[in-house]
Amino acid sequence: MNTRRQLGEFLQTRRSQLRPEDVGVATYGDRRRVPGLRREELALLAGVSASYYSRLEQGQAPNASPEVLDALARALRLDDAERRHLHELAAGGRRQGAVRPPAPEQVSPATRQLVAMLGDVPVLVLGRRGDVLAWNTPGHALYAGHLALDGPDTPQRRPNMARLVFLDAHTRDLYTDWPAKARGVVATLRMASGRHPDDPLLTALVGELTVKSPEFATMWADHRVKTGGDTVYEMRHPLVGTMRVTQQTLRTTDDQAVVVATTEPGSPSHSAMTLLVHSVLTGQASRRTRTTT
Repeated sequence: MNTRRQLGEFLQTRRSQLRPEDVGVATYGDRRRVPGLRREELALLAGVSASYYSRLEQGQAPNASPEVLDALARALRLDDAERRHLHELAAGGRRQGAVRPPAPEQVSPATRQLVAMLGDVPVLVLGRRGDVLAWNTPGHALYAGHLALDGPDTPQRRPNMARLVFLDAHTRDLYTDWPAKARGVVATLRMASGRHPDDPLLTALVGELTVKSPEFATMWADHRVKTGGDTVYEMRHPLVGTMRVTQQTLRTTDDQAVVVATTEPGSPSHSAMTLLVHSVLTGQASRRTRTTT
């Protein structure tokens, strides 16, 4: 990915989303031809020259200092995730050298142990591109029971959460507010693209989704970023009905995250989740018994 272009597009989209009155810029009733702030207005707020800022947006100034980037982040009112993304895009533009094909992502023994210990709670492990690196039986049943349970065991067959959310009808139907889930997936993928601009598999994934999903293309162009955290989704599971599920994202490394799905104790959602987990674990135990007798 062209990180200089990404940097310019990120700055431009954030600038367009700031209204002059939000940052104390006087307009004197003039007619504005562009949404948000003008380039020279943002440059003034950040304390840099308008010509230098214009070169940044045009991808022609690869050596922005951390101090300049921080000043732009303050002027644009970026949050911590957006500030980090800005710095990573600038760093990517300065990197040079041959691009090596990435090695298949692996799950550490400690992370596999954590997944095993949470045996009756839906859990999955996601890699840098949203590939499902591992899941337990409840996690598989909650998110992708229509796929093979052993899919994550082979790198070439691993399900990818972004592909599932945008291209898989079963996964799309799981979320009552699908656009909110989709925006979260795109924002997480955007963060990864800034951290790994030379990852050809990530570039190919973005290209595939851009071609196959106009909705992805629109959300990708918005340049939203997200690092994880806790999110509550209403999920419509085909086996147990509607549940309010809290998805907690626990970072094990910069590139891997454990996603744990829980429900509020004593709620109808908790009862539905308990039924789902009990059903799949009981079914798994029955199949294991039949194969050993």
